[in-house]
Amino acid sequence: MFKIMIVEDDIKIREIVVENIKKWGFESISVENFTEVFNIFVEYKPHLVLMDINLPFFDGFYWCNKIRQISKVPIIFISSRDTNMDIIMALNMGADDFIQKPFSLDVLTAKIHALLRRTYSYLSNDSDVIEYKGVVLNLKDTNVIYNNYKLELTKNEFKILYILMKNNGKVITRDKIMRSLWEDESFVDDNTLTVNINRLRKKLCDIGLDNFIQTKRGQGYIIS
Repeated sequence: MFKIMIVEDDIKIREIVVENIKKWGFESISVENFTEVFNIFVEYKPHLVLMDINLPFFDGFYWCNKIRQISKVPIIFISSRDTNMDIIMALNMGADDFIQKPFSLDVLTAKIHALLRRTYSYLSNDSDVIEYKGVVLNLKDTNVIYNNYKLELTKNEFKILYILMKNNGKVITRDKIMRSLWEDESFVDDNTLTVNINRLRKKLCDIGLDNFIQTKRGQGYIIS
């Protein structure tokens, strides 16, 4: 079942859209806390986003840009704005379509179906990210995002962080991490692993993630 995320602060419009979406068998989530749009997106993993431009706190352009840093999930803007500049800006920010208010539910439904069909006939449904406590690891671009910082990782740093974040709350031994790196055809001995861990910690510290990776003496490493 396709999941659709609705980011619209007009309650009446939101309810009408939700009701219409359910008739077509789609699952939906409506954002009500407009400071948490990005976090809700990461957690919910929708297949499509309906986004108003005029929103409390940050506008739709801001959230579209944030989502585009980690995902190519289709985004349709719904807005009362109708100037060419607004439409051009929406598309330049990464939106896939633009519908002007007031809109026809039939047209909206047709656009949703067309985008879903076009997107998921060829692409995986996964959002390709791992998120833990506001830290987002992008599995496609091998970078990590925290608050407004985007951090590029080396191949080994990415693999280490991936293993730890995927198993958050569990102690991962040094041997298990090294075996995972060997499987990736990148031989890493004990000393090289220490260097990579220290370098990764330094990078995370630089973006405000002090002690994100903790050492359990004699056991291994943990993200908790």
